[in-house]
Amino acid sequence: MENFDIEFWYWWVFAVVLMILELFAPGTFFLWMGVAAIVIGAVVGLIPSLSWEIQILCFSVFSVVSVVAWRIHLKKNTEESDQPLLNQRSAQYIGRVLTLDAPISDGYGKTSIDHSLWKVRGPDCPARTRVRVVSVDGVVLIVETID
Repeated sequence: MENFDIEFWYWWVFAVVLMILELFAPGTFFLWMGVAAIVIGAVVGLIPSLSWEIQILCFSVFSVVSVVAWRIHLKKNTEESDQPLLNQRSAQYIGRVLTLDAPISDGYGKTSIDHSLWKVRGPDCPARTRVRVVSVDGVVLIVETID
């Protein structure tokens, strides 16, 4: 078998391919592999006599280390959102006082909130009763009457 050499620019082209893959499958996995390919390309540029086996080994190790390091960094440095319920619309209504549009019978009724119709569950009561949202079960608001 003849000698196979991987030149530094091969690694940089591979890095670009990995970065493009990251655009189509986001998750920062391919991003860090692309960074590893850039680093290995730079190392091969500085040390062109590095065998392809060592290059692949270094790329593999550096890829795993960089992905794991990034995951650890994310776990330690998660930011608290100033709006933790932003994508949980129904949970935003917990504690809110509402007036029923339809009576609650057999445990279920309806009310409108901000021009949207919501299903509610609670004790049977007539329409126009004031209720407070105490919890959420999927897309159903759990309510209790206000005396």
